[in-house]
Amino acid sequence: MADQTFLTWPFFEDRHRDYTKRLEAWVSTAVTKVDHSDTDAACIALVRSLGDDGWLKETAAQGGETLDVRTLCLSRETLARYDGLADFAFAMQGLGTGAISLFGNAIQQEEWLPLTRTGKALAAFALTEPQSGSDVANSNMTATEDGDHYVFNGEKTWISNGGIADVYTVFAHTGEAKGARGMSAFIVTPDIDGFEVIERLQTIAPHPLGKLRFTDMRVPKSAMIGAPGQGFKIAMAVLDVFRSTVAAAALGFARRALDETLVRVTTRHIQNAPLFDLQMVKGHIADMAMDVDASALLIYRAAWTKDTGVPRVTREAAMAKLFSTDQAQLVIDRAVQLHGGDGVRRGSKVEELYRDIRALRIYEGASDVQRLVIARQTLDLFRGAV
Repeated sequence: MADQTFLTWPFFEDRHRDYTKRLEAWVSTAVTKVDHSDTDAACIALVRSLGDDGWLKETAAQGGETLDVRTLCLSRETLARYDGLADFAFAMQGLGTGAISLFGNAIQQEEWLPLTRTGKALAAFALTEPQSGSDVANSNMTATEDGDHYVFNGEKTWISNGGIADVYTVFAHTGEAKGARGMSAFIVTPDIDGFEVIERLQTIAPHPLGKLRFTDMRVPKSAMIGAPGQGFKIAMAVLDVFRSTVAAAALGFARRALDETLVRVTTRHIQNAPLFDLQMVKGHIADMAMDVDASALLIYRAAWTKDTGVPRVTREAAMAKLFSTDQAQLVIDRAVQLHGGDGVRRGSKVEELYRDIRALRIYEGASDVQRLVIARQTLDLFRGAV
C-alpha cells in the first residue's frame, strides 16, 4: 500500500481519513472487475459502479451542500493510483456538472444532479474549441437569441466523454460584450437536433474524447446556467475547484510509480545485491519521494484553502497543477528508467503510467498557461502588499 502518513497532516479531518480508507478498500477490487478492452464501455461501467456504491455523491453539491475539494482530491489521488480510467470516470462527473452544482438553479440541479451522482447519466464539459485551446476567451461558438430559444452554431473539441455523455455543459458567445464577458453557459443534451459528434479522438492513454458540431441547434432559454454573459466567470470558478483535482490525479500516478519502483529496486539484483544498494538508485528514490511529498503539500494546501471558504484559489490551484503534473512526469520517467526494458514493455504498469500522465500537463490549462496565471497573481499580490 502507498504511503498514507500524509493523512495525519492538519489539512484533514477524521472524515477524510475514514473516507480514504473505505475508498481504498473498494477500488482495490472494483476496478479489476471492469473489462478495459472497450474504452467507452469501460468508462460507462466505471461510472455505473462508482454511482451504485455511492462514491459519486462527492462530485456535486445540491440543496445547500458544498463541494469538499479535499474529498475530491483524495478521491482522484486514490483512484488514479489504481486505474487512470477510473479516475477519469469520477472526475468527469464532477467537472461536467460543476457549473450546475455551483451556479445552476434548483430546477436544473434537481433534474440532473441526482442522475449524475448515482451514475445513471454521464456528464461532459464542453469548453475547448479547435482554434482556441487554453485561450478560453477566444471562442467562435455562438448562441444567438431567438425568441424563447438560443440558436447554437460552432464546434467544440477534445471534449471528454464526447460521444457517450448524457448531458453537456456548453459555453458559447451570446453577445453581451466582446471576448470573455460575452460568454454564457448552457445545459445541452445530445438528442437535440443540430447536435453532432463529428469525430472520436484517439490518444496515447485511451479515454472517451470527441469533437462536437452544433448546427442551428435550438436550446430553450431555461437551459442557461446563471445569467447571460457569466459563462467565463462560471468556467473559471469550476476550474478553480477541479484544477486542484487534476494535480491530485497526477499525485496518484506518481505515488504508484514510486511504489512500483520500490518493489523493483528491492527485488531486482545486480552483482548479487539489490538495485537499491547502488548510490545512484538511492538518489533517484530520494528525488521521487521529495517530488511526491512536495506535490501533496501544494495540492492539499489549495484544497484546504478552498474548503475554508476563500472565494478564489486561482494561484494556489495553478501552483498545485503545474508542479504536481510536471513532477509526476519526472517521477514516472525515473520509474521507467529504473525498470529497464520492462519499463517500456507494453502492458507493464509503469508504461501505462507513462502514457497516462502526459495529458495532465495539457488539459484544464497547460503547464505554461499555469505559469502565466501564477505570475499575474503574484504581481497582483505584490501590488496589493505595497
